[in-house]
Amino acid sequence: MITEKTRDFLETQAADAFIAEVLRDPSGGRACLTSSLQVEDMVVLHLLRQHQPEIPVIFLDTGYHFAETYAYRDRMVEEWSIRLINVLPELTVAQHEANFGKQYLVEPTQCCATRKVAPLLRSLEPFDLWFTGLRREQSPTRANLKKVEEHHLPTGKKLWKLSPLADWTWQQVWEYAAAHKIPHLSLYDQGYRSIGCEPCTQLSDDPDNPRAGRWGGKKLECGIHTFDEAK
Repeated sequence: MITEKTRDFLETQAADAFIAEVLRDPSGGRACLTSSLQVEDMVVLHLLRQHQPEIPVIFLDTGYHFAETYAYRDRMVEEWSIRLINVLPELTVAQHEANFGKQYLVEPTQCCATRKVAPLLRSLEPFDLWFTGLRREQSPTRANLKKVEEHHLPTGKKLWKLSPLADWTWQQVWEYAAAHKIPHLSLYDQGYRSIGCEPCTQLSDDPDNPRAGRWGGKKLECGIHTFDEAK
């Protein structure tokens, strides 16, 4: 079980040791991984499966993902026998656009709130340990990311948000993926380094900020990782 004392210890641990320590005590509660199927997420999943082969993987199916993302999702679910939780918004894309138009163009933050953040909050309720593939290097908004953060859902439910790759570099991620022969999403071969919904994802023109290609440069986060301040 994670305590204030063990948080400091966990911050110093390498990713594999971090995961082993967190999952060692079954009293810690139910664990899940949220995944957009980016390479960091697949590395974390590979590490997690060494301890919990059937760990639930939450995928937020906004309806706006690249065709390549859906094809990769289906391929990896089959090849790795992933226990996928495919989370859908309350409205289909057609219903959403009938009500709000192409909201991702004019109100991208509200679009993300409706199609990503709200479904995520619902899907996290059964869990106590929330693993992510977040890294400090990914964006200025993540520079102060801790490997262990306490978060609260709107219902008051507390859970631990766990980012074992927080201190990894881009090179380390790809070296691990190559060493363990982890297939990757084909969009990386086209030059993408941060991949989300198709209408809101372009190639970044800033080599120091891979997420600069998201939302036309208007913002860097969808809101999933900012819905509650880390405690």
